[in-house]
Amino acid sequence: MWRESAFLVILLFRLHQISATKHYVHACPLSSCGKLTNITHPFRLKGDPDRCGDHRYELTCENNVTILSLYSGKYNVQAINYNNFTIRVVDPGVRQSNCSSIPLYFLSRSNFSDSYNFLEIDMDAYQTTQERLSEPIYFNHIRMREVLSKPVSEHVVFMNCNHTVSDNGKYVDTAPCVNWHSKGYTYAIAGDLIAEELEVGCNVKLVTPTSWWGLNTPQYSYSEMHKALAYGFEISWMNRACQDICANSMDSSMDGSCIWDTSGRLDCSLNCHRFLSILSICEMRLRNQILCKAICMYVKQVQKNPE
Repeated sequence: MWRESAFLVILLFRLHQISATKHYVHACPLSSCGKLTNITHPFRLKGDPDRCGDHRYELTCENNVTILSLYSGKYNVQAINYNNFTIRVVDPGVRQSNCSSIPLYFLSRSNFSDSYNFLEIDMDAYQTTQERLSEPIYFNHIRMREVLSKPVSEHVVFMNCNHTVSDNGKYVDTAPCVNWHSKGYTYAIAGDLIAEELEVGCNVKLVTPTSWWGLNTPQYSYSEMHKALAYGFEISWMNRACQDICANSMDSSMDGSCIWDTSGRLDCSLNCHRFLSILSICEMRLRNQILCKAICMYVKQVQKNPE
């Protein structure tokens, strides 16, 4: 009997730690820099107390502009969205009022580990996709759902060619705004460039992301593409949110994997299954269904109210 009692005490202590951790995380005041006034967990500004935020998501405030250091570049932060778990940044080389301005940094999805690290080991702090649960489909009267990987940005590819390209609609002439050399022609392409679309005599000069989806139309001008560059691009920190909402509320040793469900909430089903198995053991060992159901209700309440 003492083993069962000890098991219950440890379980309740763990749940108490979960609740205390959540209040502790949100005890830090909001930080602000320039137009950003809502910098909070997991983000932090350099100089904030060590207990506030996650140091992997540290931002700096330079000349009243919020800066995100990403790989070898420094990007101007435009917005942090705590509802869809993205941060939107702009390359500092792009100026909205000057169509001749181009990004300083070469950046593509291949820079991010989620584009190649399928085992999700030592993942980067940011990702270029978010996993979402599809609407239900039916196969032989069986209700099924698919996990879809949705990108949060697309590429803009700058090409320099030694001849004009007039028979390929994807190549948008950047003249008179951009020209890399006094000789040659510069084009911009929205989306990924596949091998069969690479024109002879053309080479890639720059790749940069954007999350402005106005380029999904059949025809667009370079002024629209520059508008997309000035809007910037989003990167996801959903994996970190999953750790807070899922791993910390279940088992801190887990990676906190989760997906968007169709109601717009994060689904922690992987962790839920593991925790429910613990509760099943609890029920078998203690043979006290009322007590175990009370624990279940407490866990569900923590899940529904993560803050």
